[in-house]
Amino acid sequence: MKNKIFTALCILFGLMMINSGLNKFLNYMPMPKMSEEMMQVMAGFMAIKWIFPLVAIIEIIGGALIAIPMTRALGALVILPVMVGIFVHHLVHNLAGIGVALILFAINIWVIVVNWYKYQPIIKGE
Repeated sequence: MKNKIFTALCILFGLMMINSGLNKFLNYMPMPKMSEEMMQVMAGFMAIKWIFPLVAIIEIIGGALIAIPMTRALGALVILPVMVGIFVHHLVHNLAGIGVALILFAINIWVIVVNWYKYQPIIKGE
């Protein structure tokens, strides 16, 4: 049962990341109402022309990798920097969205913990 829940959460996590990445390219989901501070943050991101496409590509690749059981360990590492950014962003700028960010971050950490043995050769330098 635990394995089925884990697999379902990983697939949902992957689909959410893929959706988020595709939305950065296709803009099919409406933007929520933002505060003045958030508008300034978004303007800063928009000024750096390459940041959104880079994050979108990482979200799509990481989401696809984490949804597939055979590549899940790699996907968890690929998407981790983006998840840290999402979590810190919500913690600092948009506390209302921290719940979803925390759940997604926890799923990402859970995948890393479950696959920890796969990272041992990298850590040990083998």
